[in-house]
Amino acid sequence: MAPPSKDDLSKDSVTQESVLETLRGLRDPKTGGDPVSQGWVAGLSLADGAVTVALDVPPDLGPQLEPLRREAEARLSALPGVNACTVVLTAQRPAAAPAGRGGHGPNHGQGQGHGGGGKGTGIAPPGVRHIIAVASGKGGVGKSTTAVNLALGLAGQGLRVGLFDADIFGPSIPRMLGLAGERPEVVKDRLQPLRAHGLAVMSIGFLVEEDEPVVWRGPMVMGALEQLLRDVDWGDLDVMVVDMPPGTGDTQLTMSQRVTLAGAVIVSTPQDIALLDARKGLAMFRRVNVPILGLIENMSYYVCPNCGHREEVFAHGGARRTAEEMDCPFLGDIPLDMRIRVQSDAGRPIVVAEPDGPHAAAYRAIAARVAEALEAPAAAADQGPTIRFT
Repeated sequence: MAPPSKDDLSKDSVTQESVLETLRGLRDPKTGGDPVSQGWVAGLSLADGAVTVALDVPPDLGPQLEPLRREAEARLSALPGVNACTVVLTAQRPAAAPAGRGGHGPNHGQGQGHGGGGKGTGIAPPGVRHIIAVASGKGGVGKSTTAVNLALGLAGQGLRVGLFDADIFGPSIPRMLGLAGERPEVVKDRLQPLRAHGLAVMSIGFLVEEDEPVVWRGPMVMGALEQLLRDVDWGDLDVMVVDMPPGTGDTQLTMSQRVTLAGAVIVSTPQDIALLDARKGLAMFRRVNVPILGLIENMSYYVCPNCGHREEVFAHGGARRTAEEMDCPFLGDIPLDMRIRVQSDAGRPIVVAEPDGPHAAAYRAIAARVAEALEAPAAAADQGPTIRFT
C-alpha cells in the first residue's frame, strides 16, 4: 500500500508512515542511501503534532550530515499536522583504547578534551551568563522539586532565569510548572521556550506524550540534549538551571563534560545511604572540574501541622556534616512537608503558591547563596580537593 500523499493528509493526521516516507526522500550525498533504508532511524516520536526523530549515523559521517539533518527538519516541518519538529544526529563512539594508550588511565577526563567541565569548551547557548546543574546521586530525593523552587528563588532575586529539564527518561518539570500537554512554537527554525512564573522552560516532555517512554541509548540522549540547548531560542538569561537526571552514569558525566557549567548543586536526603550517593555525585563533578556550589538537605525534618511536634524522619544534619567533610558549602535544609508535594503536583511550586511561607523563605535563602557564589571569583566557588581515581 502506498503511503498517504501530502494532499491526502488532514491537519491532524501526521503519521509515523508519513514521517518515514518523508525521510525516505532524503539522500546521503556520500552513500546515496536514505536514512530509513540505511537503518539510521533509531527513535521516532509523535505527540500532538510534535515530531522528534533520532538518526543514529556512522561516527565518521556525523559532521557531514548536518545539511541532511536540517533538510529533514525542514521537510518534516512542512508536513500537514506538524507544528514542531526536532531531528537529532547521534553516533556510537569507537571503543575506548586500553589504559596506557590514551584511554581510561588514572587521570583520563581531567583537563583533557572536554574533560574540563565548567572550565572547558562545552555547549553554552548565546546570551546565557551562568549554567548551573542541580543533581543528585540517586533518584527520589526531591531533586526536580528543588530545581524548580531554586529557579524561582533566583528569579525572585531579580535575575532572568531559564529552567532546562535534562532528565530525558523522566521529565517532570512540565507537570510541576503546570505546563503538561503544552507544545513549544517554532519561530525561524528555533524552538521557543515555554514560560511559567517568569521562567523560560524547555523539556523533552513538551515533545513527547507524558506517558510515552523514551527508549533511547546514551548517544541519542546526548544528541537530543545538545540540540535542545543549541536550537532553543533561550534569549538573554542570567542563570540557566539544569535539572540533571539522577545518578552518576554516562549521561550525567557526558552532560557535565559537554555543557559549560558554572557550578553544581547537590541535593540529598539526610540518611547515610543517600549521602553515600551524594558523595559520588560530588566527586563526579570535581573529577571534571565543575565547581561545587553546595549541598542541600531535602526532607530534612517533619513538623506536624496540628501539634507542632518535630520528627527527624530520615535523621538530620547529614548533608551539613558531609559538606564539612568534603570541604564544600552547605546551602541549607528543606523540611518534609505535604504542601510542597501537593503544590508541585498542582503545577504551582511552593515558592509561588505560598510566597510568604517558611518553605518559600528557605528556598529563597538558598537561591541567594547560589547567586552570591555565582558572582564570586571562580576559584572561590569550590575550595575542595581534586578527587583522582586510580
